[in-house]
Amino acid sequence: MLVVGRNGVGKTNLLESLHLATQGFSPRTRQDAQLIRFGEQAGRVAVTGRRAGAPVEVSVTLRHGQAKEARLNGARLPAAESLRRELPTLVFTPDRLAVVKAGPAARRAYFDRVLGRLLPARASLPQDYLAALAQRNAALRRVQLGLSDRSALEPWTEQVASLGAELVAARRATLESLAPGFAARGEELLLPDARLAYDAEPPTAAALEARLARDVERGTTGLGPHLDDVVIASGDRDLRQFGSQGEQRLAVLSLLLAEAELLPSPPLLLLDDVLSELDPGRREVLAARVAGMGQTMITATHRSALPVEPAQVVEVESGTAR
Repeated sequence: MLVVGRNGVGKTNLLESLHLATQGFSPRTRQDAQLIRFGEQAGRVAVTGRRAGAPVEVSVTLRHGQAKEARLNGARLPAAESLRRELPTLVFTPDRLAVVKAGPAARRAYFDRVLGRLLPARASLPQDYLAALAQRNAALRRVQLGLSDRSALEPWTEQVASLGAELVAARRATLESLAPGFAARGEELLLPDARLAYDAEPPTAAALEARLARDVERGTTGLGPHLDDVVIASGDRDLRQFGSQGEQRLAVLSLLLAEAELLPSPPLLLLDDVLSELDPGRREVLAARVAGMGQTMITATHRSALPVEPAQVVEVESGTAR
């Protein structure tokens, strides 16, 4: 599907609505109040379709001051984010370039979300680790203030070491799965020798104990996967430091396409303003690649931006789609 219209008429709002309906949250903001039209008290997105031949109906309702309500085939879900496990969706928006160009935290968050989609049984691992880390940091501050002795740190040190080692292993497995597809899609898009590097070492209780004095002084844990980074590179060049914005865009697209190929069922691809900085040759490559990947929505200002005939064209004007 190609969604066309001038800038500012609501194309991204339509894409955002589909993301909300299938993932339970916006790709733009985590402030749900921003998703409700100005002057209104509530908003609702409803989507119908088919999955494996069976009808699917999903809705997400937002109300000021209340938690989101998500329903799948009429049944209320415990949390709107539960939709992520039911309806795979991958999104590209211009601000996704932060995965490459921002600091390590952005890459950790991105690859941990990929981890959750590729290794569903390990999806809670990043949050479990961060919860144990928060407990250890709180214990460190109590020791620092003289409110507790160091023996109280031992169970949290063991937890951080154990969960941290599991998280490092899961991240390695995720990146090893992504790497071949990332390189192949990068080659197609003329991003040569695209590669991912994660050289982290799993934390151990002994290593954490060895730096305990420094951790108590600072009140925070200075070792573990919460400080790791993933290098996204083209050959020997780290694209964060030495990549153009065009190359950074190609890297994010290559990551998204590589992940899409690994998911057990074809995801819904939402590609916002993805064509504007691609030359005609790369537009053709991208169009050919997504044609075999299930449903895709691409937004653009002109129909001519897409070098193939789309299955459907939606024109957006002043908030109305037809």
